[in-house]
Amino acid sequence: MKRAAVLFFASILLTSFAIQAGAQESIKVGIILPITGDKAKFGEIEKKSFEMALEEINAAGGINGKKLEFIFEDDTGRPDVARSAAEKLITKDKVVMLGGGYGSSETFAISGVAQQNRIPFLVATGSDDKITEQKWDYIFRLNPPASEYPQALESFLREVAKPKTAAILYENTNFGSSSSRSFQADCDRIGIKVLMNEGYEHGGVDFKPLLVKVKQANPDLVYMVSYVMDAALLMRQSMELQLTPKLFVGGGAGFTLPEFQKNAGKAAENVFSASLWYQTLPYPGAKEYYEKFLKKYGSETEYHGAEAYASATVIADTLKRAKSPSREDVREALAATDIKTVFGPVKFISYDKKTNQNKLPTYLVQWIGGNLELVWPKELASKPFVFPIDWEKVWK
Repeated sequence: MKRAAVLFFASILLTSFAIQAGAQESIKVGIILPITGDKAKFGEIEKKSFEMALEEINAAGGINGKKLEFIFEDDTGRPDVARSAAEKLITKDKVVMLGGGYGSSETFAISGVAQQNRIPFLVATGSDDKITEQKWDYIFRLNPPASEYPQALESFLREVAKPKTAAILYENTNFGSSSSRSFQADCDRIGIKVLMNEGYEHGGVDFKPLLVKVKQANPDLVYMVSYVMDAALLMRQSMELQLTPKLFVGGGAGFTLPEFQKNAGKAAENVFSASLWYQTLPYPGAKEYYEKFLKKYGSETEYHGAEAYASATVIADTLKRAKSPSREDVREALAATDIKTVFGPVKFISYDKKTNQNKLPTYLVQWIGGNLELVWPKELASKPFVFPIDWEKVWK
């Protein structure tokens, strides 16, 4: 009886040791996203994309036979929480690198912690130009910086819309102010007179005083840098006030999410937006990613999700090539990345003031018939653009 008991407890110990050993075989990466708070819709689409990619990576053998593990932390859309999340992942969870980063303010906070601790951080979305302008050697960005978002829009304005005047409205955040400054410079360069360039506090319920000022200025173009709830409300209240410029354009962010169309309703119709990706682009696996996401989650994805999915791909590729899990070896492997992803090619270079920045083209999309369509450049369009626009007919 005693012998049986000894064998029983021995088997429990061996099982426990086996479980611990198996746990030690996983390679941990920290992913910081806004899972709750005002930016949760962006965090949700990115978290789902990270998780979907993770399943596929591990099903294909993980990292050289070891399981890849993503430890998600919620930054709630606040820089102080993002900073604490990064510190926890580095010191307590002992991750080998960091990923994610949605809001620019939160991403900048994470970057400071990562650089101080000399741990690689692959930015998925945070786009304030200054993130890769600090000469930080442990910070890498997959997505284009905010100043490059309107590149496709600029050629569309030159060749098609040809507005003479513009109003710029932006959320008072790092992303909003950075985007507004760069678009002001774009307008100055191509000869568009900016009549207004005004910020607002996010989460408002009444943008009509601001929009009345826009209506009085009567610009040809209204360019807005907003997250999803503000974007929808701005367009609904523009419709209520019968604000009718030649075109409304969003600076990415909230204007491309499915929730924008759901919340804005017919006020979303024919609104343009800068975009960084579309599922019909000739990137390997882009269409397949879109279809798998739709099938798995029952909802559409867009450029934010593609950024997250591609980030997971780059993380896996980096860790497979790293000589060891040490921070320096992982950083060296990340710096040497040269890979094609669903979001486009990823290769980190230095240009202008930027270090470790991936460089990609940008695109222009438009809501047509309730669907988000790629409309520019023309040769890549999923549907022809709608312009000029009769807003009274659209909003009837």
